Amino acid sequence: MDARRYHALPSPFPMKRGGALHGARVAYETWGALNAARDNALLILTGLSPSAHAASSPDDPSPGWWEGMIGPGKAIDTNRWFVVCVNSLGSDKGSTCPASVDPATGRPYRLRFPELSLEDVADAAHAVVRDGLGVERLACLVGCSMGGMSALAYMLRHPGSVRAHVSVDTAPQAQPFAIAIRSLQREAIRLDPGWAGGDYDLHAAEGGTYPDAGMSIARKLGVITYRSAMEWNGRFARIRLDPEQREEQPFGFEFQVESYLQGHAQRFVRTFDPNSYLYLSRASDWFDVAEYGGGSVLEGLKRIRVERALVIGVSTDILFPLEQQEQIAEGLRAAGAEVEFVALDSPQGHDAFLVDIPNYSRAIGGFLNRLHAGSGPR
Repeated sequence: MDARRYHALPSPFPMKRGGALHGARVAYETWGALNAARDNALLILTGLSPSAHAASSPDDPSPGWWEGMIGPGKAIDTNRWFVVCVNSLGSDKGSTCPASVDPATGRPYRLRFPELSLEDVADAAHAVVRDGLGVERLACLVGCSMGGMSALAYMLRHPGSVRAHVSVDTAPQAQPFAIAIRSLQREAIRLDPGWAGGDYDLHAAEGGTYPDAGMSIARKLGVITYRSAMEWNGRFARIRLDPEQREEQPFGFEFQVESYLQGHAQRFVRTFDPNSYLYLSRASDWFDVAEYGGGSVLEGLKRIRVERALVIGVSTDILFPLEQQEQIAEGLRAAGAEVEFVALDSPQGHDAFLVDIPNYSRAIGGFLNRLHAGSGPR
């Protein structure tokens, strides 16, 4: 069973930094029902690696990446909202990406894929909503992590298309620390001989030409920064592996935290296309609201017009620090929106929105309950 649906983008689909895609498509999933007035649509834009499968459904009962947040009676109540989650353009989870076949050559794009920006991700999502679903104005736009940056791009490039906004653990521009981490992740992939200049075997078996080591290191770096030092200390301290669990090689894993990171990496390596990872990672570094405000982030944010907004940040987030959430709240408020700002103390760091479901449910569910939207199909 598969709940995934596809929307064909206009052909050609122009890209912000030049070039265009032909015959491109975007994957998405939906929950709930669009009411007769078409005013209860809620769009979710994701982080770098998730698919559009944010929650289970009759067509796909497997748990989604935000399962605890979406569904009947949950914070994002599908009895009330028509929920849409779009897989980012450039992601290999169903949307056109570097691993897709270029119709001009009959071969995968690989590094011939046009330079990707989060504005392109936003434009593709807007095409799904407007042209694919017939929704002119979203009741609410929710953006998480990288998806929050894409959401800001969506509202900047499509004025008047969003009534309310929920900004979750994101930023108006990448700070040097986040850029540095993503640069190291990309370098780990590029320096792996298996990457082969982007021409690795897309379907390589274990041991084939594929950047397994590079993707593993990139994932480990990501996981380290997604959580906080507080949580690493609390979960693992300096606990060592049992002797039989240790690697029989020089400098092998000795601590439990090393084994934990290795397990995360092994589960991720062959589930995400390396070139797609590179393109989306760089797009995150490139995004900058200040481009829309004459070099000022605040002036850029003031160009966004929504009625209400909820901005959530976490004090332990080192990738998207709390002051960046405060910056978003200040900018949207200066633009005339009624803004609620929530600062959480979750120890889980950037990943808190995926883990601390009770606190995020309380904030997001409360905000959505205060919005005046259709109660369901009619």
